[in-house]
Amino acid sequence: MRELPSDEARALEAIVARRRQIIDMITAEKNRLGFALKPVQKGIQKHIRWLERQLHDVDHDLDSIIRGSPLWAARNNLLQSVPGVGPNLSRTLITGLPELGCLSHKQIAALVGVAPVSRDSGKMRGRRMIWGGRAPVRSALYLSVWSAAKWNPVIRLFYNRLRANGKPPKVAQVACMRKLLTILNAMVRDGCSWDPIIPLDQLRLQHGC
Repeated sequence: MRELPSDEARALEAIVARRRQIIDMITAEKNRLGFALKPVQKGIQKHIRWLERQLHDVDHDLDSIIRGSPLWAARNNLLQSVPGVGPNLSRTLITGLPELGCLSHKQIAALVGVAPVSRDSGKMRGRRMIWGGRAPVRSALYLSVWSAAKWNPVIRLFYNRLRANGKPPKVAQVACMRKLLTILNAMVRDGCSWDPIIPLDQLRLQHGC
């Protein structure tokens, strides 16, 4: 697939970034409301409603831009065919991870920052952890994987198996983020919509991803 012109990419990325800022402001105001005294509660509530209208307008702009591009519209439909992948994750992947579908599953996981990295130093052996990478993409995956663990049969089975084997919830969640990203990477690479019948391991063997 060819990339979109850079001006379109910059425009969509800027709107997605603005959306994150608005959500952060809404969250901050709601947190303030929980501790605010009565004289200032009305003003905070008014500001929250205004921010929510701004969020609605931004979402409308994002949808309009994506629908206006055949390439992005097709990719958006493909990504959202996966249970648990909603508009926010789809938009974030489109703007923040243009390499999706062009790298191996290990490379894309490392790029996003969901590949476990050892903390070894000399003879010291530390716990493996995730760090670095593209924080906005990782954050969107983090939020989406809970929905995927509930509605996506592949991710749900994987999560339950990890928990049954004694993995802590956080470790299982990160593993599910990595697995979901691998699935999406293979789908974009092949231009195929969601098909739970084809096992992920079989996809890897067929395509070497």
